[in-house]
Amino acid sequence: MYERDPSRVVVTGPLAPYTVGLCTAVLRQGYTPISARELMHLAAHLSRWMSARGLTPAALTGPVIAEFLDERRRRYRKRRTPHALVPLLGYLRAVGAVPAAPVPVDSSEVGVLLEEYRRYLRGERGVAEVSIRRYLPPVRAFLATVPVPLEQGLAALTAEHVTRFVMEGAARRSTADAKKMVTGLRSVLRFLFVTGRTSRPLAGAVPTVANRRLAALPGRLTAGEAAALLSGCDRSTAAGRRDFAILTLLARLGLRACEAAAIEINDVDWRSGELTVRGKGGLADRLPLPADVGEALADYLLHGRPRGCSTTRLFLTERAPRRPIDASGVRALVARGCKRAGLPRLGAHRLRHTVASDLLAAGAPLPEIGQVLRHRSQLSTTIYAKVDRVRLRELARPWPGETA
Repeated sequence: MYERDPSRVVVTGPLAPYTVGLCTAVLRQGYTPISARELMHLAAHLSRWMSARGLTPAALTGPVIAEFLDERRRRYRKRRTPHALVPLLGYLRAVGAVPAAPVPVDSSEVGVLLEEYRRYLRGERGVAEVSIRRYLPPVRAFLATVPVPLEQGLAALTAEHVTRFVMEGAARRSTADAKKMVTGLRSVLRFLFVTGRTSRPLAGAVPTVANRRLAALPGRLTAGEAAALLSGCDRSTAAGRRDFAILTLLARLGLRACEAAAIEINDVDWRSGELTVRGKGGLADRLPLPADVGEALADYLLHGRPRGCSTTRLFLTERAPRRPIDASGVRALVARGCKRAGLPRLGAHRLRHTVASDLLAAGAPLPEIGQVLRHRSQLSTTIYAKVDRVRLRELARPWPGETA
């Protein structure tokens, strides 16, 4: 028992004052006692090595860590990489014992301009960080086509240059990616005009990508496929309880992946039976909490979610260090669920489409479906008018000479 207790590892030297806090922190992050104990032994070795060289925690730079690990490899069979010290260095940075890792700075003309553009989007336009990350790649690609020096090239920029970039770029992209490209390009062209870098507004010169949003029917799962997706979760494990709770949210309430990932513990109002969901644009909605969804959330909270975690986000990653799951993590667990259920790989949005299609089949009008899905625009809901083939056949007129 004592051999597995990480708090009983003796650490001497410059890291000794931080060992209690480090041990507590890694256990809260979901590391097992055995993994925490191995980390404490590694910290003890590093501290002795630092003491012999008269080093303080502030001296733990990348080259110093590399030197320590290189010496350690010559004395120990078990090899360690810099990744093994990430929890220790993260804790020391958090308490101020080690300086924060330097952030790489792009000092090129394009890099400086992009950083100013990022601040403009965040500060003056209020654009979310996730949207900024989508804008930057096509914007960087566009700026790379501008003749240098950059300031002179921007001052001489023409509508023909903009149009040619879009036409060539759209030919290599899907419709969805082409739309993201032109959205980012219009945004940066407005920024360039506002800041005086272009002599005239060129955002209007960006061609519009053909809107084919209603060209295809949204896919849906059958009742049997949805049941197989849920039943494939091993609810005897913490990860299985988490996956089941998230999949139930997606399948019953039609949440987006990002909305499920963003749920906080206090967003669940058990007394009123409601769930607060934060959607696009930072808007929050209170939704009724169905009994089966509440049971799945309660099971995860009571028997699956690690205790003692500092974050208030509801859903956490499976492995240590425990962090809030993000939208990509939600999409990944949906893909794993499809594999377990023997289904083709599907996106998390397919469950949202299924909710809408089921409502439509039950006779719900489109405005009501839009409210359930929390669409801000009625146009977003109109695609589901194509799903109910029975109603569409009733509207179809017979060919001349055929009987109705």
